[in-house]
Amino acid sequence: MPSPARRRGIGGLLTLVLLLPPLPALASSEAAVPLTELGTGAHAGTQAGPDTFHAGTTVVAAQQIGRFFDGGASGIAYATSPDNGATWARGVLPGLTTSGGGAYGRVSDPSVAYDARHGVWLITSLALTDEDGVKGAAVLTSRSTDGGLTWDDPVTTAVAGGGDLDKSWVVCDNGVRSPYYGRCYAVYDDVAAGNAIKVARSSDGGLTWSQTGPSGSGQGGQPVVRPDGTLVVPYLSNEGQIRSLRSRDGGESWGRSVLVATVQRHRVAGGLRAAPLPSAEVDAAGTVYVAWSDCRFQLSCGGNDIVMSTSATGAEWSHILRVTDDGGDHFIPGLGVDPAGAGETARLALAYYRYPTAACTAATCRLTVGYTSSANGGASWSAPVELHGPMELGWLAGSAQGRMAGDYISTSVVPGGNAHVAFTAAAAPAGGAFDMRTYTVTGGLPINGGGRPTLAIEAPIAAGEEIPGPPAPAR
Repeated sequence: MPSPARRRGIGGLLTLVLLLPPLPALASSEAAVPLTELGTGAHAGTQAGPDTFHAGTTVVAAQQIGRFFDGGASGIAYATSPDNGATWARGVLPGLTTSGGGAYGRVSDPSVAYDARHGVWLITSLALTDEDGVKGAAVLTSRSTDGGLTWDDPVTTAVAGGGDLDKSWVVCDNGVRSPYYGRCYAVYDDVAAGNAIKVARSSDGGLTWSQTGPSGSGQGGQPVVRPDGTLVVPYLSNEGQIRSLRSRDGGESWGRSVLVATVQRHRVAGGLRAAPLPSAEVDAAGTVYVAWSDCRFQLSCGGNDIVMSTSATGAEWSHILRVTDDGGDHFIPGLGVDPAGAGETARLALAYYRYPTAACTAATCRLTVGYTSSANGGASWSAPVELHGPMELGWLAGSAQGRMAGDYISTSVVPGGNAHVAFTAAAAPAGGAFDMRTYTVTGGLPINGGGRPTLAIEAPIAAGEEIPGPPAPAR
């Protein structure tokens, strides 16, 4: 039997651990794409920011529930599938916020990882205090030793001290030939220290953590681990660049930050919160892929595409590849890579948000969710598929930085199988209450090669807006 600490949820409710069939799909325009809800019905309304991870036959997703306007949420919900997305168990992580028996007022930015050496699933979260303005007080790690069905109260991964933390993300070294096999890393930034990138490390399944500090400043670091144990951390720098940090000795020491690309940015219309944060993955050979939104390929930078760069080692990066080319505005990518493939046969899947018309207004913008894939390492991509939409911006909850669908979409790929995406979708509010929920596509999505050539360039063909300064905290 799970311990009481594992079973406690928000408001004292028991977390759900029963395997459930898919919930009803959204109706109307997306009926051809059946959807399964990942959140718990008791906490519908303002879900956002999902992350997923796949290991063996298990997929675990986590997302915020009960968003506050000025940052953070009431809790973190999880959904676990032991059978590659066929059925799901759903619940709420215990011990994070005061509404769930924890010490903190709010929580944000969940990220999921699996530690194969210790057989432990991890979900890191950013704990927030709201006593004197909303600030990032700590990074917490929730652990599951039974395949993601029940979860312990969290352990403290990092504390702010006098700082202000943001955008935590976790990864584990599952390379059996790596000298650091079984080491996990949580990356975050300290806003009060100029967005200094920091890293916490654990070698005991997330029970205890130590700190290290590479020489980089920015936001949204997404760490990946190459099969040889090299840790690579792409991030959005204070100067509006996608940059990357690298450690080849398990986080003990770090090389200098290297440039991936300067973001050519088109401001997303309608006041939508949509920073060009990177989405990063790695394949079986250790090639690192990073995707972000960028307007360089569109006339006069009139709208963003999703673009991508790759690196064989994390030290040098390729020319920029254009992934989407169907017009409109594309942003908030969630990139997935088959962990068993590599090279010219690497299988990639990408989900993202899109406006069909980039030059829209808060009243006329219509938000959709798109998907494309590649079976040849990104050389070409399948025709895009609309997974959900259109959504009016007024259906989305507000934040201090504009209407918010979420800072992340997530995609995880089953080796040799389908891609599983997780995204937030909104329906029209009812009775003054928002209806924002997290979904996946029932059964997953196929990965196809596509026939469109991907364009590589050595210099941008359009220049975007000037970056006003360091990125603001996004919690």
